[in-house]
Amino acid sequence: MQLSLCMIVKNEEDVLSRCLDSVKDAVDEIVIVDTGSTDTTRAIAARYTDKIYDELWQDDFARARNVSFARAGGDYLMWLDADDVIAPEQLPRLVALKKQLQRDPADMVVCGYAGGGLSFRRERIVRRCERARWMGRVHECISPFGRVIGSDFTVTHLRSDKPRGARNLHIYQKWRAEEPLSARDLFYYGRELYYNKLYTEAIAVLEEMLASEGWYVNQIEACKVLAICYAAKGERTRALNTLFRSFSFGLPRGGVCHTIGRAFQEDGKLGEAVWWYERALACPDRSAEGDFDVPDERTLYPLLGLVYCNSLLGKKDAALEYHKRAAALAPTHPSVLHNQTYFESIGMLPRSAK
Repeated sequence: MQLSLCMIVKNEEDVLSRCLDSVKDAVDEIVIVDTGSTDTTRAIAARYTDKIYDELWQDDFARARNVSFARAGGDYLMWLDADDVIAPEQLPRLVALKKQLQRDPADMVVCGYAGGGLSFRRERIVRRCERARWMGRVHECISPFGRVIGSDFTVTHLRSDKPRGARNLHIYQKWRAEEPLSARDLFYYGRELYYNKLYTEAIAVLEEMLASEGWYVNQIEACKVLAICYAAKGERTRALNTLFRSFSFGLPRGGVCHTIGRAFQEDGKLGEAVWWYERALACPDRSAEGDFDVPDERTLYPLLGLVYCNSLLGKKDAALEYHKRAAALAPTHPSVLHNQTYFESIGMLPRSAK
């Protein structure tokens, strides 16, 4: 079985070699489509492959990725972004996955994707065929087809130092002026508006998305982003109600429960905050369903909230137990260190050696 790595790049001289070094030993072909680099990206790519192609950038990520797929000759196609890496411990998993596909072919492999505090799953490897087509001008994806399997192989996304900018937002604005957007694209468009602090516009788009027949995972996340936008506009009650609204689309998520707890804490309703923080701790990782899971929102952050609220409620023993759990997770986190000093100062923990 031959595996082709397919990438689209533009001005990635700072990260491209890191990416390719991490994966080159596990792939049989590297295809690079350059969409207009003006730095040394092309020269760097040439150290790894002679299959480098130029493609005029047309504000359409799916189009560029489909060009990279069309240039590949492997039995299976794998994509990466230039600021992705394969951690050393993950490379054997990719090699094992290749052997698995040789023995037991599949059409699509859904793998882990982690970075920036997020953990989720998405399509990573597909069988080369006509159905392996990207769609969506931005936040592009491949619709599931044929036999889809999961894998524990995980790609790490290392965000570059480049400013996020408004590129994606401009693509969506142009796209929407030309044709209606799907519920999925409305979701991502609303998020881009939020990232650019256009809260009023984000609210309108996300409310439109929720009124359509969208995917429940995106609907839940849309409620979370909507709540942040309402809060940014000073509409705290509407923000809280929007978080509750997410429960109409699916089971509670740790991030939603934590955010509700935080809202009650900020309003001085500590008992209610404790209840919601405890609910956040009880929520499982739902990244396998497609969630953008933030592990800290269902582990460390609610633990810190429980330390704070229980301390103010006079429940020092409970606060200490939650602190110990938080310290086991993140011993050097600034809030954990602050709480450690606090419990030492009131004699509930022995003073640390300086």
